[in-house]
Amino acid sequence: MPEVEPIISDEEFEKAIPSISAEDDAELDRPLESIADFEKRQAAEAAKDVETTADATVETRPPQVDGVSIPALADGDTVEAIGDAPISDSELAAPLPPLESFNVEPVQFAEAEVDKDNVSIAYTVKVNGLEAADESTDVDLADLFGDLSALYGGDGKADNAAMIRARLSADGELMQRVLASEGYYDAVVDTRIDRGEREEGQEAQERQARQRRSITAVIDVKPGKRYTLADIIINAAPTIPPTLIADNFPLAVGEPIVAQRVQGAEAAIALKLPQEGYPFAKVGQRDILLDGATGDGVYTLPVDIGKRSRFGGIETTGDLAFDADHVEVLARFKRGDLYDSRMVDDLRQALVATGLFSSVAAEPQATGESAGDDTEYVTMLVTQQAGPPRTLAASAGYSTGEGIRLEGSWTHRNLFPPEGALTFRGVLGTQEQGIGATLRRSNWGRRDRTLELVTEVTRSNYDAFNAITGRIGARFSYDSTPIWQKKFTYAYGAELIATREDDYDFTTGERSYDFYTILGLSGQVGMDRTDSLLNPTKGFRITSLIQPEGSLAGRFSPYARLRTDVSGYYPVTDSIVLAGRVRVGSILGAARERLAPSRRFYAGGGGSVRGFGYQDLGPKDPNNDPIGGRSVAEAAFETRYRFGNFGVVGFVDAGQVYRSSAPTFQNLRFGAGIGARYYTNFGPMRFDIATPIGRKPGEARVSVYVSIGQAF
Repeated sequence: MPEVEPIISDEEFEKAIPSISAEDDAELDRPLESIADFEKRQAAEAAKDVETTADATVETRPPQVDGVSIPALADGDTVEAIGDAPISDSELAAPLPPLESFNVEPVQFAEAEVDKDNVSIAYTVKVNGLEAADESTDVDLADLFGDLSALYGGDGKADNAAMIRARLSADGELMQRVLASEGYYDAVVDTRIDRGEREEGQEAQERQARQRRSITAVIDVKPGKRYTLADIIINAAPTIPPTLIADNFPLAVGEPIVAQRVQGAEAAIALKLPQEGYPFAKVGQRDILLDGATGDGVYTLPVDIGKRSRFGGIETTGDLAFDADHVEVLARFKRGDLYDSRMVDDLRQALVATGLFSSVAAEPQATGESAGDDTEYVTMLVTQQAGPPRTLAASAGYSTGEGIRLEGSWTHRNLFPPEGALTFRGVLGTQEQGIGATLRRSNWGRRDRTLELVTEVTRSNYDAFNAITGRIGARFSYDSTPIWQKKFTYAYGAELIATREDDYDFTTGERSYDFYTILGLSGQVGMDRTDSLLNPTKGFRITSLIQPEGSLAGRFSPYARLRTDVSGYYPVTDSIVLAGRVRVGSILGAARERLAPSRRFYAGGGGSVRGFGYQDLGPKDPNNDPIGGRSVAEAAFETRYRFGNFGVVGFVDAGQVYRSSAPTFQNLRFGAGIGARYYTNFGPMRFDIATPIGRKPGEARVSVYVSIGQAF
C-alpha cells in the first residue's frame, strides 16, 4: 500500500490538546463519594441557599429582555401566576346547577343511526364478454367460474366495500386462469365497481342508511384468440413397441391447448409406460411455445423412459409379518415376466387384504442384472410394518321365530405364520347356543386358497327339532372376500357329525330322541357376475352345492343333498334396483324318516321366506310343529330404492317345502313386506317387517327381521 501523509503532524496535535495541571490530575484520581454522602451534601447546600435568600434585601425591578423593561400587568404585577389570572367570563365563574335539574336533550343527526350488528352491503355480479369463449369450449365456463367465484360464494352480501374489492380482485385472477386453461392465453380481464343511484324520499334514505348503496361488481372479459397445437414433440428414447408413446398420447395437432387434456395426456404416458415394462419412466416438464401472431403453440415434452425391465426376485424389510417366500405366493407374476405396474398394485392390495399390516409398500429396485432382450431384472422390495394381530368381533341379530342371536369371537390372525389364524367363537341366542374353534390357513400353498379345520358344539331348540350336536370338519375353498370378489369360486371338504335330536314318530304319536352319526363330503361351485359382494346392483350369481352323506341311526343310510341358488340384479335408475332370487333343493337316496331332522330342508324366516316364522313352512306334525322335507322351492323379488346412506325396500317372497325328493312347486306360500336399509362401509344394515298372505290359524300377523347385509 502507498504511504499516506497525515493531515496534521504529531507536534500540532499535541499542542492542540489542553494541558492538565497537577491539581486537575489529583482531582481526577480522587475516588467518587457514595450516594448517601452525595444526598447529604445536596441537602445541606439547599438549606444554606434558603437562609441566604431570607436575609438578603430584595430589590424589585421590572424584568428585562435585551435591556428593555417589560411593563406591569393590569393588577400591577410584573409576573402573574396562572392560578391568579382574572376571570372575565361570568358563566365560567357561575356555580354549577344541581345534578337533578340538569336537562340533556339528544343530539339530532342528519341521518338515522345505523345498527352496527346488521350493517351489510348488497351487491350483484355481472360478467360481460364471456359468451363467445363459452360457446367455443366443451365445458361451461360460466358455470365453472361460478363454482369457484368468491363473489358468487358471498351470496351477494359483504361487510364493507373493501371486502367486495378483495373478492373482485380474486375473481379477476380466477377468470384469467379459467380462460387460460381453455387456451385463451391473451385474454384481458378488467374489473370495476358500479355504484347504484341514490333513491329519493325519507323511506328510501332510511333504507340506504341501513343497507348502504347497492353496488355491482363488474368483470369485463376480452377472450382474444384461442391457441391451438401446431406441433407436438416428444423427446424420448425408442420404446418397444416403437409407437408405444404415440399410441397412448391422446393430444393431436390442430386441437385447442386445453390444460385438462394436456395434463391427462401426460398422466396417460406416466401410467402406460410402467405397465409395458418401464418401471422407472419419468415425464419431464412440458414447454409450450406460443406465437401471438398466429395463435399457434408448439408443445414439447421430455420423457425419460428408463431401462426396460423384467421381474426378478422379492426382498422384504421392516417389521415382518411373514417372509419373502410367502410374498411370492401372493404375487401373480414370476421371475422373467415383463414388468407391469398393475401386477405390483395387485400384490400391494393382496398384502393389505391379509389384515396383518399397519402399513406395507412394494417398489421396484434396479439391479443392473441383464435379463436378455435388452432388459434388466428388478427386485421387488416389500417394506412391511406388522400391525396388531388380534381381533375381537361381535354381531347381533333378531328375527321372529329365531329370537335374539348374539355372536362374539376372538382371533389371532397370525398365530401360526404365515397367515395361520386361530379363532374362538361363541353363540348365545334364545334358540341356539354354542362354542367352537377354527384354525384357518389363508393363501395356503397358492393365492386365495384357504384351509379350515373346525370343531364346535351347539345346542339348538327350535320348533322343528331339539338337538345337541358336535362337529369336526375340514374345508378347502377358493372364496370371494369383501376385498377380492372372484368370478368363479369353489369349495370341497369333509365333516363328521355326532348329534342327538328329537323327531315326531307317527307310529307312536309322540316325539322321541335318536342319536345320529353322519359322515359327509361336500362340493360347491359358484359364478359371480355382480358388481358388489355385499350390496350388488347389477349382474347375477349362481351357486350349486352337492353333499353326499351317510347317516347311521340303527342302520346306515346313504343319501345326497343338492341345492342351487340363482340371484339377479337390474338397475332401473341410479337409485332403484330390481332384485330377484330362486332356490331349489332336493335330497335323494333316503326316506325322510331316515334323515336327521337337522339335515332336512326347511323354509321360512329372514333368509328364506319372510312373513313366516323360522323353518315354519312345509309338512307339520299333529302339534303343528314343522318336521322338514326332502325338497324345497323358494323365490323372492325386491324393489330397492336408495337415497344417500338410507334405503327403502319393498318385497314379495314365496316358498314351500315338500315331502317328495323333487319340488312340485304347488301350494306355494307368499309373504310381503317393506324394509329399511342403512348403508355403511362394511355393508347395509337391514330391518324388514313382513306379513303372510293368506294367513292361517297360528301364524303370526307380523314378522320382524334385523341383520347385516341384504336378504340376498
